[in-house]
Amino acid sequence: WSMLIAGLTGLAVGSLLNVCMDRLPVGRSIVTAPSHCEACGHRLKILDLVPVISYLWLRGKCRYCSVRIPRRIPVVEMAAGAMFAFVVYRYGLSTVSLAVIAYASVLIVIFVIDLEKQLILNAITYPSIVAALLVTPWGPLGEGVSTRLAYQDALLGFLLGGGVLLLIFVIARGGFGAGDVKLGALLGIMLGFVPTLITLEMSFIAGGLVAILLILLKIRRRKDQVPFGPFLAGAGIISLFWGQGISNWYQNLLGL
Repeated sequence: WSMLIAGLTGLAVGSLLNVCMDRLPVGRSIVTAPSHCEACGHRLKILDLVPVISYLWLRGKCRYCSVRIPRRIPVVEMAAGAMFAFVVYRYGLSTVSLAVIAYASVLIVIFVIDLEKQLILNAITYPSIVAALLVTPWGPLGEGVSTRLAYQDALLGFLLGGGVLLLIFVIARGGFGAGDVKLGALLGIMLGFVPTLITLEMSFIAGGLVAILLILLKIRRRKDQVPFGPFLAGAGIISLFWGQGISNWYQNLLGL
């Protein structure tokens, strides 16, 4: 039952994440403005806002103007629902679950906004860095260790994630954006040193392969920039759940 309730809660939170993705990039409030169709401006009713079901019932179109609703809407809702259920399955009902859910939710928002708008917003990264620091002892880094060790791991992760990307940002002069540096620092606090290292490795490999593929398919030119935030955020979500396991497998592979 707890997984079912968590999944349904995740669907509802997914709707809120969609609101953040739509409004934060244009500086609009996610609290005060009522939900409405972005095309015709018509205020949406409760029946228009049921996660996933409303999209299917309306066949992916606005009830009032028939403009297509982005497919991203139900995808994010379902992803959030599945993620909530999985976290409760893995960690049970605990403070670690709440921290992991919060971390993953932030990374999903960053992933989509950077993919769609090529923006990593200070309005997300700065508050998230502060919040992650505050909850570190009760999050995944604090599980089974002292508060001092939890913060030590968060600090090392912060220096690694932010430092490596800052170095590339300075040397490459445009290869990465300042937002990527802040996201790297945020991931370091969320994940700690080893999972952050895994995250950087995965994001560099995936980003490089995708960039090469886009060039070969002539979708992008060599001078075109490919947003790196989605690779960082996506790898961060993977590391959030399986980072330590990947690290153990990697060390066994190398005989360490």
